[in-house]
Amino acid sequence: MSQTSWSEYKPGRTFPGVVGRTTDESTPAWPQPVRALPDAPNVLMIVLDDTGYGQLGCYGSPIQTPSLDTLAAGGLLYSNMHTTALCSPSRSCVVTGRNHHANGMASITELATGYPGYNGQIPFENGMLSEMLLQHGYNTYMVGKWHLMPSEQESAAGPYDRWPLGRGFERFYGFLGGDTSQWYPDLVYDNHQVEQPSTPEEGYHLTEDLTDRAMSFITDAKQVAPDKPFYLHFCTGATHAPHHVPKEWADRYRGKFDDGWEAYRERTFARQKQLGIMPQDAQISPPDPDVPVWESLSPDARRLAARMMEVYAGFLSHTDHHIGRLMAFLKEIGELDNTLIMVVSDNGASAEGGATGTTNELQFFNNAPESLEESLARIDEIGGPETFNHYPWGWTSAGNTPFRRWKRETYRGGVSDPFLVHWPAGIQARGEIRDQFAHIIDMVPTVLDVLGVEPPATIRGVTQSPLHGVSFAQTFDDAAAPTRHRTQYYEMFGHRAIDHTGWRAVCPWPGPSFVEAGKPFGTPITMTDLDGLDAHHWELYHVAEDVAETRNLAQEHRGKLIEMIALWYVEAGKYNVLPIDGSALERLMLERPQITAARTSYTLRPGTQVLSAAVAPRVLNRPHSLTAEVEIPPGGAEGVLLCQGTNAGGWSFYVKNKRLHYAHNYVHRTLHHVASDEDVLEGRHTLRFEFEPTGGPDIAAGKGSPGRAQLYVDDRLVGELDMPFTTPVAFNPGGMCCGANPGSAVTSDYRAPFRFTGTLHSVTVDLSGDLIVDAPSEMRMHMARQ
Repeated sequence: MSQTSWSEYKPGRTFPGVVGRTTDESTPAWPQPVRALPDAPNVLMIVLDDTGYGQLGCYGSPIQTPSLDTLAAGGLLYSNMHTTALCSPSRSCVVTGRNHHANGMASITELATGYPGYNGQIPFENGMLSEMLLQHGYNTYMVGKWHLMPSEQESAAGPYDRWPLGRGFERFYGFLGGDTSQWYPDLVYDNHQVEQPSTPEEGYHLTEDLTDRAMSFITDAKQVAPDKPFYLHFCTGATHAPHHVPKEWADRYRGKFDDGWEAYRERTFARQKQLGIMPQDAQISPPDPDVPVWESLSPDARRLAARMMEVYAGFLSHTDHHIGRLMAFLKEIGELDNTLIMVVSDNGASAEGGATGTTNELQFFNNAPESLEESLARIDEIGGPETFNHYPWGWTSAGNTPFRRWKRETYRGGVSDPFLVHWPAGIQARGEIRDQFAHIIDMVPTVLDVLGVEPPATIRGVTQSPLHGVSFAQTFDDAAAPTRHRTQYYEMFGHRAIDHTGWRAVCPWPGPSFVEAGKPFGTPITMTDLDGLDAHHWELYHVAEDVAETRNLAQEHRGKLIEMIALWYVEAGKYNVLPIDGSALERLMLERPQITAARTSYTLRPGTQVLSAAVAPRVLNRPHSLTAEVEIPPGGAEGVLLCQGTNAGGWSFYVKNKRLHYAHNYVHRTLHHVASDEDVLEGRHTLRFEFEPTGGPDIAAGKGSPGRAQLYVDDRLVGELDMPFTTPVAFNPGGMCCGANPGSAVTSDYRAPFRFTGTLHSVTVDLSGDLIVDAPSEMRMHMARQ
């Protein structure tokens, strides 16, 4: 038998060789490797986070983004791209080509509810681009923010089928949730947690780390298979809060924003007209009623707000710099020209900093804003490892110039975003603007179109649903090509809109009359509310002539408005949009099904992975105990027994200076701390913390349950503290960890990771409410304090 006399055949087909009794009378044949077509382009999708329409330099912003500007100059800038108004929903559209409710992504995964359009689980019949391109010989890499799986599945118990590696990505490096510290990120490598490779003091920053990892993934494969194309999904944590950046980058913008957000809007809008992004007769949206006039602020408030914007601008420029590193790398290895690059933001600029901005975004989610004086005291720390900062609404509004409103709402400020396409080998046009209507569900169909690939009928045996988007490849070299995307609905927290052939209808929730009636953002919608909204509160804009939604034509064109409302309900019926849900806090606090049966006792051990908030025992606002079984060696031991959270907020149960301690960090504003009044001696001990609520939470006031904290050594009361309030809603980011405090320290009483140096056998978290009753010990403790 000749060893070179063989053929190839596609797997699953009949073996074409010959099988005899021995090899000398047989002919081999090999299953054909999956190979891409010759010269198939690489695909690079860069997804920015919370970056508004008016924040990139090439969209008129004063913020310097030379790398992205270069992509626009060498490719195409789209002025009419649309998203969903929120991150997880938009990201699901980018990777599947289907609408967000059809993906089960009505909102972020942390707010999932038990309805098909809302459950946070992208159906496997909605295949991802990564799964599609694997079938055509591509390497597939996911780097950065995922946020596309139920939060309850972000643990070592899995299931892993909705992690990146379960959805067609061969490699993953990044974080699974919605945001993370850029200095101390929650990192996952492939399917397991890892610690960051260096510290902030050593120069670590997440964006640089992600860029390095992306380049290493590509290099690893190219040195083995140089002709094999790749699909890289590159999703920075930037520019989502926290706005973390080295100080020198923020200082480049010192004084650049001292004239305020109105001046920013005016300059940016004028520049957009000059660049041709906006029509010469366009009108900018009116000033937002929720945004104070810059000159009405006190000098201190202006100084604080200007610094917050300097930090944001530095963060965006720093991100652009590392995107430039990635571009330079692709050019160096000869892959830049034949890489189809698409750059998009997932939604408009974010308003989660509140009216005044914050040094700690956790305060926003816990309804516990800090005072101006508290913020000013930390002004020099903004952007650094000790903050979790976010700018005020005025900069949000300015960042979405010329549109109205922002992320979470379906006005154009929430859903109209920057979008760039760069592919020198495949697009003749350079530096041109495209005005055709498009939506991010069109990105996957466009990629498949230019690759000459049909959407697969099945993926891993699962019959696939049709794509909802349409290709816009016809616009690459034809500025006059008509759009193929004529109708697009939107819904986010009950805020609704629909685009159809140049007309746009919007139904804000809550509208002005609802706010006046005491129904702020996040209020559940009743049928009475919905009837009132549909009867009286839809707005109508002719965006073909009024791009920034400045003239409400609902009264003049009532018939057109009724047609648009009816069309919204038709689309809602197609894509699992119902039932309309305007709630936010209720969704956040909803207890969802776990992969194990409900229980009140959890046993944790050191050396295990950090538990995300979705799977960790829920200790907030309820009686609970933490019981650690330890052995203290001669000379003593110290370290964390169990903790949850970060320096932005959390709690820690630990041993230091031979004393037992508990610290509760209330959104970095107040530290409740109690220590034992005696040493923890050598030998085996049971160390215990108990919390007993003495009242209910006042979430509206940003305060969790007051209660009594007690420390026990071998069931002997050794310390207690009455805490007037606790954290009401959430610790974010940072999970629950046994035996150490990775990342940033919950309390400044120790330096992270502060691993326990004795033997820690286990820590049991008990939520049953069974607390120690030891009246004699409690009496002795009280007498000792007299």
